Amino acid sequence: MPRGLDHLVHLVRDLDAAGELYDLLGFTVGPRNHHPWGTHNRIVQLPGFFIELLEVAEPAKIPEHTDRQFSFGAFNRDFLARNGQGFSMLALEGTDPQGDRDAFAAAGYGDVEVFDFSRNARRPDGQDVEVGFSLAFAMEPDAPNAAFFTVKQLRPENFWIPDMQRHANGATGVAGIVLVAEQPADHTGFVQALCGIAPRRATDDWYVTQTPRGDIDIMTRAVFAERFGGPPPAGDDLRIGAVRFVSPGTDSMRRGLAARRMIEEAAYWCSTVRPDPRP
Repeated sequence: MPRGLDHLVHLVRDLDAAGELYDLLGFTVGPRNHHPWGTHNRIVQLPGFFIELLEVAEPAKIPEHTDRQFSFGAFNRDFLARNGQGFSMLALEGTDPQGDRDAFAAAGYGDVEVFDFSRNARRPDGQDVEVGFSLAFAMEPDAPNAAFFTVKQLRPENFWIPDMQRHANGATGVAGIVLVAEQPADHTGFVQALCGIAPRRATDDWYVTQTPRGDIDIMTRAVFAERFGGPPPAGDDLRIGAVRFVSPGTDSMRRGLAARRMIEEAAYWCSTVRPDPRP
């Protein structure tokens, strides 16, 4: 079954500062939430998709990986130590976590157990509710600095809030995610297993997968730098390079940042949050 984009994890050192920056970029940012394993998050919602700003706030609570269990907290803790801030995880929508897990294992992309969890969330009206998620991880052996999974919302009526999906910059949805790799063709099999759709070759250095919600591009670091005008994540392995939004407000967002003298700080915090350069 084809799977669309569900959310992206943007790992940061200071959750409140990152929230302020996203606010300056014109996004509506949710309040701080707590995971039971020591990470905290704030959510930026779009219809059917969200960015999860994540901080490793209580590292003493984080469990380690085991042979059959992937530790969300340990991965992000270690990612931060190796790479600093950046996009660490990509989730696609799921409807059958156990079926996804079994399919990933059969394709050679990991054999870890489904991870179910719940947490409290506070709605804009101050009401505390419970949200829950079921995650099935797909492990790309050549991507130690990127994690991928499908997620099924267990209480979607408590999570999705239309008022939180209205943004001053005019963003109305996700256009796509950009992955970078030295050899994009080497990862097309993994992307097909992850989203259920075969990538199409644009050039030898660039492949595109059109999912039900947003594209997944895989391109070389050289193509990324040329198309987006900034440096890609360092290294030779597969990394998450950018998120593209559907928004008519890019020009006004840039003018607002310039007026606030925030261009350099915005580039530091969100250098991989890019508008779509395509016609």
